[in-house]
Amino acid sequence: MFESVRWELVAPVLGALLAGSAIGVERSFRAHPAGFRTHALVCVGASLLMVAAVHQIEWMGPTAPSDIIRIDPVRMAHGILTGIGFLCGGVIFREGFSVHGLTTAASLWVTSALGVLYGVGFYSLAVGGTIAALVVLSGMRWLDERLPRRSLVDLAIRYRRDGAWTEAELNAVLGDLRLKPMQVSHRLLDEGRLIEHVATMRGAGRVQTEELARRLCSDDRVVEFAIDPRPE
Repeated sequence: MFESVRWELVAPVLGALLAGSAIGVERSFRAHPAGFRTHALVCVGASLLMVAAVHQIEWMGPTAPSDIIRIDPVRMAHGILTGIGFLCGGVIFREGFSVHGLTTAASLWVTSALGVLYGVGFYSLAVGGTIAALVVLSGMRWLDERLPRRSLVDLAIRYRRDGAWTEAELNAVLGDLRLKPMQVSHRLLDEGRLIEHVATMRGAGRVQTEELARRLCSDDRVVEFAIDPRPE
């Protein structure tokens, strides 16, 4: 049975299936929206189209005029990588000030590129690219979590109108905790009974935000507050 199998057609698809599945398993383990099946299908689909493009002369048939046959896998690869952008756009969404799904979109785009490489039979680069993608997605997560970064925290505080902090008082409290508000806005709420201060702070760590929450809880003038670290 295996003697009749055309491995030059099957091997690229199998390689793409394994590569896409490996990346998909990592994405599913991290509970991302595009997981195992999505990445496997993207990689397999790209490889199928590239195999078809490389062997165009076969499926065009012997009756097709030779002057209309143009074997140009580069055009197919360009179409695949452009089309996958629409799929990548579907996993990117904005929540407040944060944008989510960029890494998942990038992994889908890389997976489609790997499918192209497997489809044209460029196995050395395809296997190397698969390993590199897995190292970036899985291995470099440890490094990314330990890199120094400037975090942002959104702060909203509501007071009674007759007991509100001044902006100078708020800045003094934040400065004491080494928090730097980028800008403080003022709002009058609840038909004039409450005043709200809203600010975005730089350089806020967990210890600092916990101390700020403790101080706000102990101040009777504060009616409500929200301290929201921006997720990655």
